[in-house]
Amino acid sequence: MHTIEPIRREGAAAPSLLRLHHDASSDAHWCFMHAQPASAQPDYRPCFSPGLLRELRLFAQASIEQISERARVAPAHLSHIVLASDAPVYNLGGDLQLFVDLIRLRDREALTRYARQCVDNIHLLQTRLHPNAHTIALVQGDALGGGLELALACRTIVAERGVQMGFPEVLFGLFPGMGAYSLLAQRVSPHVAEEMMLCGTMYSSEDLHRLGLVDVLVEPGEGVQAVHEQIRKHRRIATARLALHRVRDGAHPIPLAELVRITDIWVDTALQLEARHLRTMERLVRAQQRLQPAPAEVGRTAVGG
Repeated sequence: MHTIEPIRREGAAAPSLLRLHHDASSDAHWCFMHAQPASAQPDYRPCFSPGLLRELRLFAQASIEQISERARVAPAHLSHIVLASDAPVYNLGGDLQLFVDLIRLRDREALTRYARQCVDNIHLLQTRLHPNAHTIALVQGDALGGGLELALACRTIVAERGVQMGFPEVLFGLFPGMGAYSLLAQRVSPHVAEEMMLCGTMYSSEDLHRLGLVDVLVEPGEGVQAVHEQIRKHRRIATARLALHRVRDGAHPIPLAELVRITDIWVDTALQLEARHLRTMERLVRAQQRLQPAPAEVGRTAVGG
């Protein structure tokens, strides 16, 4: 039995780009990106806009507060953070139109500010938000660039078959600079990580499951149930799961300073792009705009299991 409650943070405005729920029966905090009414906006693109980044940060802060309160009462309690999407895709990555505008303006400060917002969110997820939390990415649609980085920052990736994932940044002269190399190197060899970042290949969820990047592979439509099964499994071994988190945290740390250093390289590279690269980004922006969900599709993912 799942008791689903909308997440509320006292004094904070309701999010417009996220659909949030708290399953009190399992202490699971569900976050669905690209929710109504954003998806009904004619120019909405399911990517990391500055607004989405801000709302993800607020969701993280609210979740940390709730998990901290629960941990004070039950120190060995295990909570879950689930990141999913209401759009036909998981997330298409960086805000390419913003990149084009800021590069043409030569606005290094704004590009740096955007990149730091991205890696702040990635670092929060990679460190699990709270010592008593386990993060899960539920990937039911394509995850590109920063969208794949977001999934890789989670401890468990549940993906449905037929999903495409990869780093297309090389097509317009960039590289995935919000943690991709550091996150990939935790799961695959540095050689494989570099190849994935530089080849521009789109991999199927089946491919990434064979590589060990996707942890749980299920049939289309079975992702939510698979997440509930993961949560139940982790709760049965909560003390062991939390202990292993501590072991892994020490063995494979990714300091925020490392992510910030890489974003500085990313900004330098972005400001060296040529006009042809910017035109490629603009073509991709137009393609992204065709991927907004129809009203009937929004809310297609239920959290009850």
